Amino acid sequence: MVSKRRLSRSEDKESLTEDASKTRKQPLSKKTKKSHIANEVEENDSIFVKLLKISGIILKTGESQNQLAVDQIAFQKKLFQTLRRHPSYPKIIEEFVSGLESYIEDEDSFRNCLLSCERLQDEEASMGASYSKSLIKLLLGIDILQPAIIKTLFEKLPEYFFENKNSDEINIPRLIVSQLKWLDRVVDGKDLTTKIMQLISIAPENLQHDIITSLPEIVGDSQHADVGKELSDLLIENTSLTVPILDVLSSLRLDPNFLLKVRQLVMDKLLSIRLEDLPVIIKFILHSITAMDALEVISELREKLDLQHCVLPSRLQASQVKLKSKGRASSSGNQESSGQNCIILLFDVIKSAIRYEKTISEAWIKAIENTASVSEHKVFDLVMLFIIYSTNTQTKKYIERVLRNKIRSGCIQEQLLQSTFSIHYLVLKDMCSSILSLAQSLLHSPDQSIISFGSLLYKYAFKFFDTYCQQEVVGALVTHICSGNEAEVDTALDVLLELVVLNPSAMMMNAVFVKGILDYLDNISPQQIRKLFYVLSTLAFSKQNEASSHIQDDMHLVIRKQLSSTVFKYKLIGIIGAVTMAGIMAADRSESSSLTQDRTNLSDEQCTQVTSLLQLVHSCSEQSPQASALYYDEFANLIQHEKLDPKALEWVGHTICNDFQDAFVVDSCVVPEGDFPFPVKALYGLEEYNTQDGIAINLLPLLFSQDFAKDGGPVTSQESGQKLVSPLCLAPYFRLLRLCVERQHNGNLEEIDGLLDCPVFLTDLEPGERLESMSAKECSFMCSLIFLTLNWFREIVNAFCRETSPEMKGKVLTRLKHIVELQIILEKYLAVTPDYVPPLGNFDVETLDITPHTVTAISAKIRKKGKIERKQETDGSKTSSSDTLSEEKNSECDPTPSHKGPLNKEFTGKEEKTSLLLHNSHAFFRELDIEVFSILHCGLVTKFILDTEMHTEATEVVQLGPPELLFLLEDLSQKLESMLTPPIARRVPFLKNKGSRNIGFSHLQQRSAQEIVHCVFQLLTPMCNHLENIHNYFQCLAAENHSVVDGPGVKVQEYHIMSSCYQRLLQIFHGLFACQSFHYLQNFHQSIPSFQCALYLIRLLMVILEKSTASTQNKEKIASLARQFLCRVWPSGDKEKSNISNDQLHALLCIYLEHTDSILKAIEEIAGVGIPELINSPKDASSSTFPTLTRHTFVVFFRVMMAELEKTVKKIEPGTAADSQQIHEEKLLYWNMAVRDFSILINLIKVFDSHPVLHVCLKYGRLFVEAFLKQCMPLLDFSFRKHREDVLSLLETFQLDTRLLHHLCGHSKIHQDTRLTQHVPLLKKTLELLVCRVKAMLTLNNCREAFWLGNLKNRDLQGEEIKSQNSQESTADESEDDMSSQASKSKATEDGEEDEVSAGEKEQDSDESYDDSD
Repeated sequence: MVSKRRLSRSEDKESLTEDASKTRKQPLSKKTKKSHIANEVEENDSIFVKLLKISGIILKTGESQNQLAVDQIAFQKKLFQTLRRHPSYPKIIEEFVSGLESYIEDEDSFRNCLLSCERLQDEEASMGASYSKSLIKLLLGIDILQPAIIKTLFEKLPEYFFENKNSDEINIPRLIVSQLKWLDRVVDGKDLTTKIMQLISIAPENLQHDIITSLPEIVGDSQHADVGKELSDLLIENTSLTVPILDVLSSLRLDPNFLLKVRQLVMDKLLSIRLEDLPVIIKFILHSITAMDALEVISELREKLDLQHCVLPSRLQASQVKLKSKGRASSSGNQESSGQNCIILLFDVIKSAIRYEKTISEAWIKAIENTASVSEHKVFDLVMLFIIYSTNTQTKKYIERVLRNKIRSGCIQEQLLQSTFSIHYLVLKDMCSSILSLAQSLLHSPDQSIISFGSLLYKYAFKFFDTYCQQEVVGALVTHICSGNEAEVDTALDVLLELVVLNPSAMMMNAVFVKGILDYLDNISPQQIRKLFYVLSTLAFSKQNEASSHIQDDMHLVIRKQLSSTVFKYKLIGIIGAVTMAGIMAADRSESSSLTQDRTNLSDEQCTQVTSLLQLVHSCSEQSPQASALYYDEFANLIQHEKLDPKALEWVGHTICNDFQDAFVVDSCVVPEGDFPFPVKALYGLEEYNTQDGIAINLLPLLFSQDFAKDGGPVTSQESGQKLVSPLCLAPYFRLLRLCVERQHNGNLEEIDGLLDCPVFLTDLEPGERLESMSAKECSFMCSLIFLTLNWFREIVNAFCRETSPEMKGKVLTRLKHIVELQIILEKYLAVTPDYVPPLGNFDVETLDITPHTVTAISAKIRKKGKIERKQETDGSKTSSSDTLSEEKNSECDPTPSHKGPLNKEFTGKEEKTSLLLHNSHAFFRELDIEVFSILHCGLVTKFILDTEMHTEATEVVQLGPPELLFLLEDLSQKLESMLTPPIARRVPFLKNKGSRNIGFSHLQQRSAQEIVHCVFQLLTPMCNHLENIHNYFQCLAAENHSVVDGPGVKVQEYHIMSSCYQRLLQIFHGLFACQSFHYLQNFHQSIPSFQCALYLIRLLMVILEKSTASTQNKEKIASLARQFLCRVWPSGDKEKSNISNDQLHALLCIYLEHTDSILKAIEEIAGVGIPELINSPKDASSSTFPTLTRHTFVVFFRVMMAELEKTVKKIEPGTAADSQQIHEEKLLYWNMAVRDFSILINLIKVFDSHPVLHVCLKYGRLFVEAFLKQCMPLLDFSFRKHREDVLSLLETFQLDTRLLHHLCGHSKIHQDTRLTQHVPLLKKTLELLVCRVKAMLTLNNCREAFWLGNLKNRDLQGEEIKSQNSQESTADESEDDMSSQASKSKATEDGEEDEVSAGEKEQDSDESYDDSD
């Protein structure tokens, strides 16, 4: 046993051929030089020695090499001739071999015979080769000696099985085997094979390994099959020899079927294979793959090969620590390294296979693509996708598509990706550039989930790879940030933020790349600037690297430069950057005091740096109201989201917040005096008692002073002694004040609660009859005044919405009511001021030239209508002004258009369009905080009114009314849409400001989607209560008015507000992926007031269906509910047109057909029942069964039915001859129903021949025929004999449909409609293929004689012959009337089909000429 282990350890030191003798040549020659002196020439009288000496070899004794005096070939030739010419031939051969056997009894002599001979000096100079064979090798090259020599060697070999190596470390058995390699000719190959296989069966394991691996060099091609069979048997008996056997089998010429059996044998043992044996085994499996079985083999291989468990977690962690610390390797470390090396070698084998075999790479991708379950996806799959992506450039697009699909479906998640990098980082780091290329490609996707996956690739590449790769990651992220693409910039900055937290020291080494972004700030949004300066500030003020001062200097330079700019865009960058940097400098570090004692408090020097930076920002922005307001907002955000050091917070309280009262607050009893255009009054105060020390907000005088100063007028006496402050800063300044007080007093706002009650100095805002007499300037002034008042009240609600006392709650609800009332008044002014641009309410915009995108469109229309409708508008506004709040034009996301049609004919389109301005003006209204929606919890609030002595004088009950509820729901819906809608669904239209969709949501954007969802989930209970109350309202309304929505007892304004609330609630639930039960929400379907509400309810139920366990049952309920909505009479809008948009109807109809249990029956019901009812009804009527089906909506129904029918038949499997008879009959029946539906639909073009209908018919008609060719014709091939009648009937029906398609092609040509004719060539080609395919089917079933040709006349849609083309008469038309037998039916069928072919061929030339003309 000892000798065996020593032999195995020496294997790696010696070669498998004569390499051992090569390495021994130099020392042996030295000994030989010594032996020349001793004259150690073998002196022997045996025939063996004599013949060798005659032929040119001098045998030496001891350790000296045998000497070769002549050329090797000359020696063999001379010895051969000597033996043949010897008088005692062939007996001389036995004597010669006997002499050899006697000679090699001595171990040294035997060793010399196995080692290479030494050439004499005079001969060596004349030879081209410097290497000589051994004596045994030379003798084996002589045919008459070879069998006897081989026998002698095999008899000699067992003597050395268990002997240790000799003193020269030479392995004698290996040398003996090497003599048999690469023989020029094998005299008896079969005998040699038999002997060597017998030797393998008795040899020790280490020698078995050597002999097996030498087999390809020993046996001839004719013996490969026998050797393969013997080795396969040995493979079953001895699994320890799996690796050498498979290695040899890969090198032999074997029958493919035999290799398949061996491969399957190996696959069955794959789970029990040692890790170090895997590379060779996988190599054998991959090399034996053929194109036919590639997918099957790869699928089985990926199931059984799980490398995730090949490296134990402890070993893995130790390996990572060892890699990163670069410590010394221990014995256990060597084992870990060996395991990793085996895995690396395994993936190298796979790389080699997929690089040169396209079939393997494609099969591997397909196997992963076919894996549907999330749990079935492995780390190995991701590594393979990365390897193939980096190896085969042709498959990159394919892999990207597969990855995108897997990510969208949730099959590949973050945990799987993290495991992939943590386990196989050594394999992946060699593919760093390819992984970054893949990440870059994924970041270009419009799908947020795919973008997130790409960002994770960057994150984990930085985390697990070396310094070079980290530099490449940061460089790639910087490139994304400078690209200008909004989604890429956001994602790249988010990754940088994570990396700064994950590994700040590594990021510090790459800070110079991040700093370079400061030169490309023009295309970055305000929110992105915040992130960028946060990253840079964190790196610049990190104590881990004192070399960060250069970043600080560069940031100070950039900020000062931007602040000094007169362009608002650049000043914005400076303000945001400075405040962000100040927040990092002044961060409160007291929480980490246990770790860093020296950083617990802000030093005086640091505090001075912070205050001087903030003072610089204040001084640079005070000349611009917008810049000042932005500064206050940014500072407020900083205080809200970051915990500042107490010193810095104290400075803020003393230097900034105390100036608010001086700027905006005055005594309420002192009415400002001045030359104001309107009388000044203190309005909207919440306290009823008179007080001498009351306060008020000085709004109108400040606005007038600002506008007057802008026009160059004199400054009033009130303003001469103090600095003029813009009213634009009122709301931002108060927000800063409120947040500072909150932070200093742990949320207590008692110090400023007087601002909730105090009135505002305004004027009478209700225009009344004076609206027409007001000038445009006065109207603009009033609009600005109302906008500023609204924003003040919005910030008041933001501040006090979380107060718990009933009095404070009541006051907040009252302010909410004031907001709604003011918005109604504002709409009246906006209706007569079309070109008015409001003052900004949100200031983190890239330009001050912001106008609502509806203003321009509205102004032209309002001017056109002129004064005719103005009186009409003012009269209507008196009775229904509050109702216009809910008017929006967006049919998908916004409420039902109000005050149109029978419900309220008083309201004009002008009011509706002006209300659009409010709903699309996020930039002009202050943003409501997410905490404001806690007001939805309020029911009835009892408010106590106190007298001067603080005694209760009266009580007042305040509640959240429908207008206020709608106001809150609309804002919440817009917030959810902004945060939760995927970017692809809210793509900004071309030439529109890319940042416009985020304006008005800046505070929201600074929170994560998870935070927002968590906050809204807390509101589910009150929202469900409101939903139930609205449901009850409509139920009662329907009962009182006998289901007539426009009855005399219906309050129009209330009805529309409640309807809009209903829709908004459903929209919020849908956007939130509501977690309420399916049954609960389904019960609301009876009270749905509008088609838009119905669609949102269906979508909400579908979202819940995805998470439901009883999906099949609920799927049928969705189909039933969708059908009920399609069969319901909805309130109509204008007399001429329904208020149901085509997009909404298309969506609901698709949902119905996709969820119904029998789509063919559903299509047949609509096409066979609903449409005939429509045809027979008056012009403006609808189908009685489907009231949503009108002449206006027919094209929607037709398009959806054709598309869904084509989609359905494409899913039918073609079927094979091996399928059972029952399956054939079921599929044939299904195709009969599908063709019948297609026939009904296609014949409708004779009645409805509008362009959209014909376009749908051409497009989906061709797709249906293509599906018939691919899916149905293979079924007819082997169904024809047994179901002849059914097949003929099917073809006969389909023949008439294809003939009508041909007529449609002719119609398109006659009318020269390019939108239709572009589909004609492909359709005709498909019809020709159909005829050829039917002919092939008949030939297959021995009915070739039933097929004959004819010509089809060119006709229009009504069947009239097209006279402009000289088409021949069709004999097929005549024969169709005479069909009597089944054979003749077949004949007629094929005749008709061929008619279409010939007609198609007839028009082919004209098609080509037409295309050329284009």
